[in-house]
Amino acid sequence: MLDKRSYDRRRFLRDAAVGTAAVSTAGLVAGAPAAPARAAAAPVPAGARRGGAVSFRWWGTSGWRIDIGDRTVLVDPYLSRFDTGLFRGAFDENTPLEVRPTVIDPLVERAENILVTHTHWDHFADVPYLAGRTGARVVGTLTAYHLGLAHGLPSGQLAPVKGGEVLDFGAYTVEVVSSLHSRNGAWSMAFPGVRVSRPPKPEKISDLPEGDTLAYQIRVDGGPSVFFMGASDFAERNLVGLAPDVAMVASAATTATADYVPRLMAALDHPKVVVPVHWDNFETPLTNPPTVAPTDRQRLDDLIAAVRKASPRSRVLVPEYHTAYHF
Repeated sequence: MLDKRSYDRRRFLRDAAVGTAAVSTAGLVAGAPAAPARAAAAPVPAGARRGGAVSFRWWGTSGWRIDIGDRTVLVDPYLSRFDTGLFRGAFDENTPLEVRPTVIDPLVERAENILVTHTHWDHFADVPYLAGRTGARVVGTLTAYHLGLAHGLPSGQLAPVKGGEVLDFGAYTVEVVSSLHSRNGAWSMAFPGVRVSRPPKPEKISDLPEGDTLAYQIRVDGGPSVFFMGASDFAERNLVGLAPDVAMVASAATTATADYVPRLMAALDHPKVVVPVHWDNFETPLTNPPTVAPTDRQRLDDLIAAVRKASPRSRVLVPEYHTAYHF
C-alpha cells in the first residue's frame, strides 16, 4: 500500500514546481528531414545523470518520442499506419502486418528505451523493427516479451514488467503502472488474450493480441512527471499517488467505462496539463492537421468538455504531429 506521506510529498512538489502550467512548442515541419540513421549509442550506466532539454513529440495514436538531452525514449511508436479497413467500415482482421522503413527511418535515428502499453498492432507493429534497428530496450508485458522473441530480438533486449516497477535510467525514471484496456460497444475488445510462450512470428494483425495493458509515468530529473496511457480504461487504485504534471489521456471510443474522465482526473490528482491522445485516424499519414473521423471528432470534443468539467484548473492541449512540446 502506498505511504500517504509519499503521496503528499509528490503532490506538494508537483504543485510547488510551477504556479501555472507552462507549455511551449517548437514545431517540426511535417516531412522535414531528420538526422540520418546511425548505430545505437553505447549503453548509459544507470547512475549516470545526463541532462539537457526535454521535449515530447506526438506520433499519433498513443505514440510519443521523448528526447531528454541526447537520449530518446519511445512510447507505443506506430509509424507505418497501414490500412486495415477500420476507418472505412471494412475492417479485416487478417490484414498482413506491414512495416514501412521509408516512413520510420527518417523519424527515428536513435532510441534507448521503447515503452509498450499493450501489443495490439497500432501500438506494437513497428516495435520489433525499431528495436532491431536502434538496439533499444523493449519494456512491456510478458506478451510483449514473447512477441519480441518471435521477431528474433534477443532476450537481453526485452524487459518484461507487470506494474509497480520503478526503473532508474539516471536522467529519468520510468514507473510502470498495471492498467486496463478500453471496452468496445459490446463491453469486449478486439483480439483479447496473452502470449505465455514464444509464438510463431506474427504475420497478420490478429496475431497481436491485447496481451494485458500497462501505463507509464516518466519523471525527468529536474523536469516534469508525465503519465502515458495507451487505452481508455484504468484501475484507479493503481494511479493514486502518481500526481503527474502532465497526463496523456486516451480518448474513449465508447461509454462502457463508467465515469471515465471524472474518476481518472481525481485519481491523477488533477494534472496541470491534459493531452488527449488516440483520437486520430491512425491509418492515414502523419501529416498535419491530423485526420479525424467525424465520430472521433465528437469523442474528442466530449473528452475535452469532460476534462474541463471534472478538472477545471487543468489545461487541455490538443497535440499536432511532430511538434516538440516542453512542459
